[in-house]
Amino acid sequence: MRVVSEILRFSTQGHTDVLDITAHVEEVVARSGVREGVAHLFVPGSTAGLTTMEYEPGTVADLQRLMDEIAPPDRDYAHNLRWGDGNGHSHLRASLLGPSLSVPIIAGRLALGTWQQIVLVDFDIRPRQRRVIVHVCGTGTA
Repeated sequence: MRVVSEILRFSTQGHTDVLDITAHVEEVVARSGVREGVAHLFVPGSTAGLTTMEYEPGTVADLQRLMDEIAPPDRDYAHNLRWGDGNGHSHLRASLLGPSLSVPIIAGRLALGTWQQIVLVDFDIRPRQRRVIVHVCGTGTA
């Protein structure tokens, strides 16, 4: 069994910034030599998340609007009262999306659907430098 870990780094704008990171993850999988296995991704931090979606302007706008409807930034949040940082909604949004994602690897490629991309979503209220840990496990070439 082969195990490879890499850390990807991204600059984000916050405010439900959605980045397509699929090509970066594909490069990690290619470098790993794993042919059959899984790529597990994890974003450290409590105001960002990972998911898959069709990455196109309409779907991105729909996701941003949905998050505004579910956890509006202008509501009163107990987190903001305690810490005064104004990002209570960011924590809730990230909790709903989740910090991790697993994608099967088949024949050396991510087993994504035709219109499915891996996205990093930053919900914080300011630009950030984000890390995504990619952990690839499986069998591969020598």
